[in-house]
Amino acid sequence: MEKARPGWLTAGGGGAAAERNRQFLSGNRSDSRGRSGAGTGGGARKWAGYTALASVPLVMVLGNSMIVPILPDLERQLNITGIQSSLVITLFSLAAGLFIPIAGYLSDRFTRKAVILPSLAVFGAAGLLAGYAVIWKNYPLLIAARALQGIGAAGTAPIAMALIGDMYRDGAESEALGLIEASNGTGKVLSPILGTLFALIAWQAPFFAFPAFCALSLAAMAFMIREPGSGDRPRLAHYARQIIGVFRAQGSWLIPAFLAGATGLFNLFGVLFFLSDVLEKPPYAITGVAKGGVLAIPLFGLVATSYATGRWIKNNGRLMRTLMNTGLALQAAAFAAAVWLNGNMPLLIALLTLSSVGTGMLLPCLNTMITGAVDRSLRGMITSLYSSLRFLGVAFGPPAFGWLAGISRGVLFGAVTGLAAVALALVFFLVKPPKRAGDAG
Repeated sequence: MEKARPGWLTAGGGGAAAERNRQFLSGNRSDSRGRSGAGTGGGARKWAGYTALASVPLVMVLGNSMIVPILPDLERQLNITGIQSSLVITLFSLAAGLFIPIAGYLSDRFTRKAVILPSLAVFGAAGLLAGYAVIWKNYPLLIAARALQGIGAAGTAPIAMALIGDMYRDGAESEALGLIEASNGTGKVLSPILGTLFALIAWQAPFFAFPAFCALSLAAMAFMIREPGSGDRPRLAHYARQIIGVFRAQGSWLIPAFLAGATGLFNLFGVLFFLSDVLEKPPYAITGVAKGGVLAIPLFGLVATSYATGRWIKNNGRLMRTLMNTGLALQAAAFAAAVWLNGNMPLLIALLTLSSVGTGMLLPCLNTMITGAVDRSLRGMITSLYSSLRFLGVAFGPPAFGWLAGISRGVLFGAVTGLAAVALALVFFLVKPPKRAGDAG
């Protein structure tokens, strides 16, 4: 029997076994102050847990973005083409996107940490293998290692999001989700700078630095996180029927929410690619750490707003709705202004920072609603499907922005204004959280 909850939190399992699972979990999730049901929490323990969880998306971003600054060196040293070097990034994202739903199922079938910890180990070990591949100038081995890294990445940040849904409730859940979104953005700020700095030691150094970050995250997750019990483990056929039931009952808002999140990251990564390309060309000719500093401006808007939004929203559904619509309206307005004002670089950076602020208002709200939409037994798959669409947004944003910018900047910003407006319409008309959103069992 389902426990009474707001209207959209009514799918995803039933029966006495599911009810026992929900009762068990309700005793293990934290209250609004971040304390566990067993009373073992506290401010220091809460922030230790937050730090461990935030390290997972940070490591995932570093594993891909930190090597971007050394791609030109990779082409020269391994004597490969630009397309071949781009596959080092693309295959990572493709492998991750394909395996995220599998990782989600495994985390529902077993436990979150049983997926996260081995995934971090594979992620780091494959990074080390990629480092030796570049030393040996073995491109096929490098590609294989990067694909293996992507498989490892599939079981990291998306499953950490589901774990937060298991562990916390009320203000602590939204705060933790806002923090990991901020950590994701921080990784994007730090990655090009760290990659450039490590490359000053040796151009291969970023490959070898990454496994150390991975090991630290693995240790933090192993020793700082106490996961709630997993409850029942349904057979695959029954599990599949439950997932289908979730989308039949809640797909009218879940699918638009997934698309809105993917659109936000499509625009964010497209903006970063566009800015990076423009800054390197005359008359600016800004490269290296200096370019990373300029790119950090819109990213800082994302990081600060994501964290503030997560702390502010708690489980206030009305506030979430206001912030989501406001954030998407900011995106659309900023891109619309850039259609005419894209020739002034300081003003353009300000407008693109405003669009990133809008993304920072949107994503923590979506994360909180989606992780709280279903019970623990299905949460891994739902958050993984959401993360897969986010990966697609990340993957397609840069090439789409590059293609549109090749036509004209006016066409580029006109197109993404329309895209942000469509996302706003979807959220405004279809994503209507109840007064109290989230907190499924």
